[in-house]
Amino acid sequence: MTAGGRRPTRQVRVGQTAIGGGSPVLIQSMTNTDTADALRTAIQCAELARAGSEWVRITVNTAEAALAVPKIRAHLDRMGIDAPLIGDFHYNGHRLLSEHPGCAEALAKYRINPGNVGHGRKRDEQFAQMIELACRYGKPVRIGVNWGSLDQDLLARIMDENASRAQPMPALEVMRTAMVASALESAARAEEIGLAGDQIVLSCKVSGVQDLIA
Repeated sequence: MTAGGRRPTRQVRVGQTAIGGGSPVLIQSMTNTDTADALRTAIQCAELARAGSEWVRITVNTAEAALAVPKIRAHLDRMGIDAPLIGDFHYNGHRLLSEHPGCAEALAKYRINPGNVGHGRKRDEQFAQMIELACRYGKPVRIGVNWGSLDQDLLARIMDENASRAQPMPALEVMRTAMVASALESAARAEEIGLAGDQIVLSCKVSGVQDLIA
């Protein structure tokens, strides 16, 4: 927040909802069911939506989970629940989205952590593959950076640059700088691949509340 209110941002459409650009703040929650259990997961999604969660995030970590996603969406539609489903992916998201187009289509947004999609050249290729799939299916992407899974190559680069400064930054500031750099560089790469800027949501997370605010 600024002294005059919220900072201006791009609006991103997610299903029938929108965030950014002056849109209301939305609530996202996450299931704790086995996503492969489509009916149980759909019931919990419906309970969360009825309790006020505008978005529901589900883990998509196995082929069985990916196969269940269209079934979950169908169950929710029959229950009259239109809350968008957000897919949480890690190391194998590129493969799951490629091999299970029904999953790629049923999800309203893909959630990617660049530090969790591989290492080195493999990371770059797998990140690009997920962005290309998002472009193909017209889905927005949340690019999120967590301190615990920060790209170590990028962190080493930031630390080297900091060490060469006449007045090096404190360790916590280096951490924050590295996280922001990771998010922005990943977003720039996504736009190079073809994802529109208004299809990108950025997130940086750390455990300490004051570090998160800073």
